[in-house]
Amino acid sequence: MHYHTESWNSYNNFPAKRSVATDPFERIERMAAGNAVVIFSMSTCCMCHAVKRLFCGMGVNPTVYELDEDPRGEELEKALMRLLGGGSSVPVVFIGGKLVGAMDRVMASHISGTLVPLLKEAGALWL
Repeated sequence: MHYHTESWNSYNNFPAKRSVATDPFERIERMAAGNAVVIFSMSTCCMCHAVKRLFCGMGVNPTVYELDEDPRGEELEKALMRLLGGGSSVPVVFIGGKLVGAMDRVMASHISGTLVPLLKEAGALWL
């Protein structure tokens, strides 16, 4: 697979402003806006692996944040669960900085034919 796993070190060095450095929702928003396709994942999760394979198979190079490799990953995972309204927290996909959702929403979008236009609009796919 060819996806980019983002280094956490660059995101742990926020300016001293307390709200940006400690608010997990702002951190997620900032991370999600940084690339065309962003996946919040767990390195040992089979559903996360499947969604990464889906995007790579389409020719998309997503940026992947492995929450189990981040010292503040549990905090981000809880915030993602709240964004999704409960249930499973990973994988969570953002396209063009906008929340698409968990695996069920991504697959529904893929099956209905709306995923490719989203990827094209975000600049992640040029077919």
